[in-house]
Parts: sequence; C-alpha cells; structure tokens
Amino acid sequence: MPTSSSTDTAIHWGHAALSVVVAVSDDAPPRLARLDDGAAESTVATTPDTGDVPDGDTPGSGQPLVEVRAVGHGGSWSGSRSVGTLIGARLRYAGHHELRNDGWTELHITSRDDATGLTVDTVFSTVDGLPAARTWARVRATGDEPVTVQSISSFAGTPFPAGAVDVDNLELYQGRSDWLAEGRWRRDAVREVGLPDLDLGLHEANPRGCFSAVSHGTWSTGEAMPGGVLTDQSSGAAVAWQIEHNGAWRWEIGERLNGVYLLASGPTDADHHWQLVLEPGDEFTTVPVGVAVSSVGGLEGAMAALTRYRRAIVRPHPTRDALPVIFNDYMNTLMGDPTTERLLPLIDAAASAGAEYFCIDAGWYDDGPWWDTVGAWEPATARFPGGLTEVIDRIRRAGMVPGLWLEPEVVGARSPIVDQLPDEAFFQHAGTKVAEHGRYHLDLRHPAAWAHLTGVVDRLVGELGVGYFKLDYNINPGVGTEVKAAAPGDGLLGHNRAYLAWLDETLDRHPGLVIENCASGAMRMDYAILSRLHLQSTSDQRNPLLYPPIAASAPMSVLPEQAGNWAYPQPEMSPEEIAFTMVTGLAGRLYLTGHLDRMNAEQIRLVSEGVTVHRAIRSELTRAVPIWPIGLPDWSDPWVAVGFRVAEPSRDRTYLAIWRRDGTAGQVSLNLPHLQGHAVREDIAFPAELPRWELTWDPELGVLTAAASGNEPAARLIELTPT
Repeated sequence: MPTSSSTDTAIHWGHAALSVVVAVSDDAPPRLARLDDGAAESTVATTPDTGDVPDGDTPGSGQPLVEVRAVGHGGSWSGSRSVGTLIGARLRYAGHHELRNDGWTELHITSRDDATGLTVDTVFSTVDGLPAARTWARVRATGDEPVTVQSISSFAGTPFPAGAVDVDNLELYQGRSDWLAEGRWRRDAVREVGLPDLDLGLHEANPRGCFSAVSHGTWSTGEAMPGGVLTDQSSGAAVAWQIEHNGAWRWEIGERLNGVYLLASGPTDADHHWQLVLEPGDEFTTVPVGVAVSSVGGLEGAMAALTRYRRAIVRPHPTRDALPVIFNDYMNTLMGDPTTERLLPLIDAAASAGAEYFCIDAGWYDDGPWWDTVGAWEPATARFPGGLTEVIDRIRRAGMVPGLWLEPEVVGARSPIVDQLPDEAFFQHAGTKVAEHGRYHLDLRHPAAWAHLTGVVDRLVGELGVGYFKLDYNINPGVGTEVKAAAPGDGLLGHNRAYLAWLDETLDRHPGLVIENCASGAMRMDYAILSRLHLQSTSDQRNPLLYPPIAASAPMSVLPEQAGNWAYPQPEMSPEEIAFTMVTGLAGRLYLTGHLDRMNAEQIRLVSEGVTVHRAIRSELTRAVPIWPIGLPDWSDPWVAVGFRVAEPSRDRTYLAIWRRDGTAGQVSLNLPHLQGHAVREDIAFPAELPRWELTWDPELGVLTAAASGNEPAARLIELTPT
C-alpha cells in the first residue's frame, strides 16, 4: 500500500496488445487511469508499482473503479447518473493479485468500504495478443450487518486518459432495435446526445445528467443494444463495449471535470426493480462486460478488436468453423404450418440446393392453433400421418441433419404442462402466475422446470435424432418474479443465469448439437447467450428490400459467422430479386428458406450458385473483420454496403455485399483505405451470370465506384484482391 496520502502509485498490467493502469491511493478509491492497446509497461506485481499515474490525472481524482449503491448509502451528488455513489467514493485499495484461468489471465483488485463492510474485487481478464478485456466485480459482505445492494457496476472508468481527448471530438455509436427493424446503429457527436458543454471549469462541479441506454423486461435487445462505441475523431482512438447478459442491463456515458466516463452494469433498482440482500458472508458477482480498444482506425479499428474478442469468448464446437448451410421452412414459406405433404418436396429441393441442415420450424407439435398450447413438445399427429419420424428420416436420407423449433422458456395457458408443474416453477407476481400473450414463463431456478426442459431435449435428441434446435423467445413478461427473490429483478437475474447454466449442461450432454438463438427476430441478441450458441437469426423482416440495413449493421452486434441473415428466394421473383435476397444471406451466415420446390431450373441454379459461393468463402468469414465502406446504413438509404476483410500474410481478401434498393440510384463510391495505394483485382463473386456491374478502382484515393445496371433493385457480392 502507498504510505503517503499525497502521492498516487499505479498498478500496471497487460500484454503487448493491452495496457491497463489502475491508480491507487490511501485517500481515494482505485480508478482506471489507462486502458489502451499500447505496450504494457510491466507485468502485475504483488504490490503496486511506484510508477507515476499518467499525466492528466491528479491524485485522488477521476472515476472510481467500481460504483455501488445500497439502501442507506446513496449518492454524494444527486442526479440521473449511476456514478457518484458514497460507497464507490469510500472504497480503498486493499491489495491485488493475478490468476490464470483456462488460458485467460485475470487481474483482481480488492478494495474495501469500512462503513458497510463490503469488499469488492474488480476483475480484468484477457488473453495474450487480444486488445480487449472482460471485466466484472465480485462483492462480499464482510461486515456484521446485512447490506441491501441496489446497483453494482461491472465496468466504470474513463475510457480515454484524462486530458488525452477533447470531448468536442468524441462520437458515440449506439444501436436501437425493434421487431422487424432489429439492430439499427447510428453515429452522433457526444455533445449532441446529452453531454452539452456546461463550462465545468467555471462551476467546479460534475454534471448531474448523462446519456444512458437501458433495457426493459426480459428482451435484452428489444429496444436498445447492450453496448456501443466511443471514437475520438482527432486521433482515431476508440473503445467498444458490450454487456454480456441475457436480461436487464444499463450503460451510460457522462462528463466529469477530468473527462468522459463510461459505466456498464447489469440490473439496477432504479431501472429494473433489482435489489439484493447480502447477509454477512454472502457474495455476489456482477454480469460480465467486454471492453475492446483501438488506438487507430476509429469505429472499424474498435470493431475489429471487439470481433476478435467475441471469437475468444465463444464456446468451442465441432461446427464452429464449418458453418453448415441451414434451411428453415418458416420465413415467407410455411410460416408455422408444416405438414408431411408440404415438407417432403421442400426437403428434397433444399438438399439439391446444397443445404446441410433442415429445420422444421413452428407448428410441428400441434394439429390446430398452437400459440397458447405449447409446452409438452410432442409431435402432432394429424400434421404427420406417418409420424414425424417419417419426415425426420427423409431429412436424414437426403444427407441433412434434422432440426426442430422450440420455445423452451414458455408454457401455453392451455397446455397440460401448466397443471403438471408446481406454481413455483413459473414467474409470479403477488402470488399469481405471470401471464403474457397466452403464455406463462418458466423459472429455471426451480428443479421441476429444469427437469421438464431437460427431458424434452433428451427425448427429441435421443428418440428422433434431432441435431439442431432453433430456440425462440417471443414474450416479454416484465421485470421478473417475486418467488424467492429480494425483488422481481433479483428473481429474473436468477432465472437468466439458470438458463445459461441449462444451455451449458445441455451442450455438455450433447456436444454435437447445433443451437440457433432466436427471440422474435433478435430481441435477445447478447453475448451471454451467443458465447454459448452457434448462430443468431438477425431479423423477422419478411420484406427483402428492408432487410439490407439489418444485415449490414449486424456485425456491430454479432460475429459475421453467427449472423444468420435470411435469404428467402421465391418462384415468383425475378433473377435480380433472387440475387438480392441471396446477397443478404451471403452478408454473414447464410440462412436459407423459400419455396425451392416450386422453382424452375434457372431459379434453382441461381440459388445453388449462392449456396456454393457461401460454402467456398465461409471458412474466411470466421477470420474476417467487418468494415463499412459507405458508413453504417440508415433505414431508408438507397445504397447499403458491408464488407469483410481477411488480412493474412498468405491471403488478403475483401468481400463487399452491396445492395441498390432504389432502382434509380446509378452508382456508389466505397471508401477502402486499407487498399489505398494498391492495384486491385475486382471480381463479382455472386451472381456470375446476371448483368455485370461496372467497377472502377482508384488506387490513389482508395475508392471503388460501383455502377449498377438496369433499373430495378439489385445486389452483388464483390471480391477484391490486392495484386
């Protein structure tokens, strides 16, 4: 511990791609003084270094490393912020150490509040070579009295060193979402989103307000996205973050006298009706947050770092790099009304087009209206006169892996399962089961709910040979459950974590099983779930002209190889329309559907060509980082584009998906600074036989101009190779 109250010392930790500096003092809480991708100054020691805190931080100033709000211990400065808590300001450094955990290196910084007896471990975890860290906090009640906690930050700090950036130069990228318009991202100057210049130096005080993004209910991405990017337009430095939780969360940015702070957390009392009573000896761990940094490149530099981080946290799986092509019978096709008669020709057509998995979507478990009857997950009889096994066997004989749709966390109000499970196995308010849209919500903290779902999955895998599940989640039952919880949000958090544990146990028992994450489109698209599951359905949008902004923005939220973009070619479409929707699928993980069984030979050939192209480049998708050569799309932009760059010594390729949504828009210029100064070979990767677009490369400017032919919406997948 430092012996002088007038001098700060610092913990320097990290590796060649990540530098973390935490300032410690005996008269102030620990605080993050530096987080960047520069070379680390030293490895962690058992006591703090005597090195100086980076310039711009005065002793005792800055954002505390963790913020804790508890009943009786609120804030020192009232406002809408989560920062400025009394406990956060009272925490004092009590030690630190390093751990190795399954290939990751962890820095644990311990601090203590003598007034409440709370001890907090703030953890940074990273892998060598990764310009990112996963962070969380563990709080222990080491005093003699219980403490009712109302919020705890998982990350709190100034993402840029104090004095290193001008707030006027900062831009924020944030995402909004809605059903059929999932994952829309936008860029704003920080000063314009809620951090006006208040002349803080004159007032010698921090503001009361902030800019915040908050989830509501059980859809983690139903309104706002659980992460963002801050960029310094002057230097190109940027930081990206994501809250890795399948439930309630909050993040905020605000200005302090010494710079902009970022705070990210799981549920809070003010936002989500969350409280937790810590009895003496109890402990609690917050939800994790991933933070990625880049000193150059702005948005694309930060997203390249975050993309690498996401790959580092994804659970290993046999198909992780194989990316098999999945055909699903739902979107614009059977729409939840499958029968043997309808499925058999689709199965043959999907196999002929190159699909490797075939998923029977909603409706396979009931002969009539099924919305409020789900829960038993027994195959319907009238739909499948020869039994569902007849269809499953046909899928297998066609060389594909069979899959089924499930919505595991709900039970329909008319389902017999309601009476077979105890009331305590469901979400409850005021002693009554929570009902939403004709369903009840299971609480996987209860062993009966857990056993029910485990039995369903084991039966479908063991008896039917199912190798793929599409797991849906179509209701938002609110803030949580009051059963065995200090508050409804506490019950929800417990269920969320139980659901993740159930997924882990399911995949441990069935290691070859492929599971898709779907939540009414992408209403729960977070890396608590996606670190475990294998692909994400990016939307329920059925209009092919409206899907490109969703597909192009998806890599902001999800790995390219996990972004299941629907391609739904139909027999009534023109060749350009078929190519348009196929390019949407190729701009990520191709997710195929459509009435292929009704197509003519030319149409099938075009669909098969798209599948063949995806299978040829899919291994590169698992190593690529996203780029946006005309910027992130607005919802109504006439041109939309997203790129994927594979930068390897033996292979430097860039793939561009480009959509012209307005047939009157003639051409578009795409900025590709990573190719500036190079001669480039431009190839149309898909489609090969439709009218060729005119491509013009300007090596001096690093700009590709694409001029579309014809006067209807069209799309192309372009491959660029430096020569």
